[in-house]
Amino acid sequence: MKVRGKHAIYSLVLLVAGFIISYSFQYTSQADKRPTNDQWKREDQLRTSILSLQRENRELQNELEDAQTVVNDMEEKIATQEKRSFNMVEEVKKLRKVVGEVGVEGPGIRVELEDSSYIPETENPNDYIVHEEHIRKVIHELYVTGAETIAINGQRISKTSFINCVGPVVNVDGVKHPAPFVITAIGDSDVLWNSLNLSGNVTDQLVDDGVEVKMKRESSIEIPPFINREG
Repeated sequence: MKVRGKHAIYSLVLLVAGFIISYSFQYTSQADKRPTNDQWKREDQLRTSILSLQRENRELQNELEDAQTVVNDMEEKIATQEKRSFNMVEEVKKLRKVVGEVGVEGPGIRVELEDSSYIPETENPNDYIVHEEHIRKVIHELYVTGAETIAINGQRISKTSFINCVGPVVNVDGVKHPAPFVITAIGDSDVLWNSLNLSGNVTDQLVDDGVEVKMKRESSIEIPPFINREG
């Protein structure tokens, strides 16, 4: 059967119409999915709010970091001040010990000097008793080898203490002490012991002078404060 021209035109018209209807349907569907003006406004407001919150967060973070820096600086200053205060307190304690304002306790050595128990009849008795120079020799050696604090018969002395003989007794800063003379010193007991016992050193010299010497290491020695008896 032949297709007439009229039929062909009708077919073309229907085809174009179908295409137009199909395109219009798709466009309408897509248009329905597009945001409305209200939706655009709400989304814009949300974006603006989010950006504002982000700016505030950054500002708060910066303020927090600045505050933390200030706090860290203050903590460092306080720590430095506390350290200085602690060091000053410790230094004052050391100075008070040095000048003898407070009693001290610690390990050390005990040296006892006593008059000779044997005095030949033909000898001068004064040659067999403890004299001030004997005590001074021991004290000087103890200070040289690191003794921190020294006492004679429990009386604390200083490096400028006055020691002299008055007959059979020894005067220490105005206080008289009879024999035996016990010298106690706080410090490294091994160092002090070895120094006094070096061959030909103080102990040998004292023995040669007829002085009886007894020594003992002590784990704990207590020495009272220094008492200034001047005036």
